[in-house]
Amino acid sequence: MTSATLSQFRSQQSDYIAAAQREPVEITSRGAGRRAVVVSPEFFDRAMQALEEQADIRAAAEARKEPHVPFDDLMAELGL
Repeated sequence: MTSATLSQFRSQQSDYIAAAQREPVEITSRGAGRRAVVVSPEFFDRAMQALEEQADIRAAAEARKEPHVPFDDLMAELGL
């Protein structure tokens, strides 16, 4: 991962944005440590997709913990 101070990033913004197309760029600040990470749109989209998939996996696992309702009981409950 490439790293740059906030002042370096400000003065060479286009260079660091170009670098972010290849790998994440960490932006640091004195006293505050890591302030931000710049990534390519493709990396961001893949990361968001992975997070959404993990949320779906957790939701499905939770749903499987719920008690099983027989189909006939469900139909009767719905009045069908």
